[in-house]
Amino acid sequence: MSPEIVEEAELPALAPGAPAPAKSKKKLIIIGAAAAVVLLGGGGAGYMVMAGGAPTDAKAEAAHAKKESKGHGEGDGKEGEAAYIDVPPMVVNLRSPDGGSHFLKLHFNFVPGPAGDEATIKDKLPLVLDSYQPFLRELRPEDLSGSAAVFRVKEELMRRTTAALGPDVVSDILIQDLVQQ
Repeated sequence: MSPEIVEEAELPALAPGAPAPAKSKKKLIIIGAAAAVVLLGGGGAGYMVMAGGAPTDAKAEAAHAKKESKGHGEGDGKEGEAAYIDVPPMVVNLRSPDGGSHFLKLHFNFVPGPAGDEATIKDKLPLVLDSYQPFLRELRPEDLSGSAAVFRVKEELMRRTTAALGPDVVSDILIQDLVQQ
């Protein structure tokens, strides 16, 4: 007789009214314990996420509020300090492999840092804009495509600003317009 073929004679006979064979209690206990571990573990992890996330968020909000108040001249003794310094729009030629005319119009604002004030930044603005020219003129139209292009331009402008003015004079650059023609 082959192992795949099962004959009726080999099956246990169940009477129509006979009770089903009892499952092992050991097996039920193991399944119940596993379910309890999963439920308790999931509940504990959920509690840790919910309870652990609240103080961190409160600390982050407090730090953000403190930074905002400093940036607007409140609480640090610099009443009337400008929150943003507007830089006049710049228009530069882009390098083009086909020789065609491509232009970039760039308009942005400076956010003064802890070591900077509006007068210092405005006095040295020509020096900063001069440091931007070589970078902006070497850009190609394809360098400005994609979602990461604005981030790359902003990071390079921030690097050149820090080199020209010093650390912590400008804390951020806010790009208002970045138009390619």
